Amino acid sequence: MKKYLTLMALALSFNVTAAPLDASIAQLQHGWATANYQTPEKDRESAFKKLVEEAHQVTVSNPNRAEPLIWEGIITSTLAKYQPKLSAGSTAKAARDLLLSAEKIDANALEGSALTSLGSLYYKVPRFISFGDHDKAREYLERSLKISPNGIDQNYFYADFLLEEGEYAKAIEYFKKALKAPARPGREDADAGRHADIQEGIKKAEKKL
Repeated sequence: MKKYLTLMALALSFNVTAAPLDASIAQLQHGWATANYQTPEKDRESAFKKLVEEAHQVTVSNPNRAEPLIWEGIITSTLAKYQPKLSAGSTAKAARDLLLSAEKIDANALEGSALTSLGSLYYKVPRFISFGDHDKAREYLERSLKISPNGIDQNYFYADFLLEEGEYAKAIEYFKKALKAPARPGREDADAGRHADIQEGIKKAEKKL
């Protein structure tokens, strides 16, 4: 009986801890979608700077958890996209380090999102002045697909990578697979924006064929 009560207490403690983290992650997800898809481009850098600070506080409040590190990494990598080149390089490296830390804790967390985001970073940053590495990108993206073969982001980023690699027919295949991905409850704003990204990717790939 004593052992049962101890296990129950542990379970309740985990649920109390998990619930605030889940709420914080959801808030970061919505913040990212708003900044990336609904904010005027000229204001996105400042929006993401603010969001990076919020994400870092969630990470600090939840040590040894992969999920906040993943979202701090995602938000930081998106900030790099909207920064001047001189700032973007160091920001991208910071994002990579956050995601590598998340991978070490739990590579499967959030359906392999650390791997997906690392893959996108490795093919998007320049190879000649930064840590860009297309072989690593392919490895990470294919690993993420093994974890979540039907995920919208996993298929989108792999398709976008294939488009950059000149594998146009295969890129279209994965873009279309991304379009068929199951809807993510509570992430309708992100799904709508990603669907627009996918359609744009398909158009680019079809023009190359």
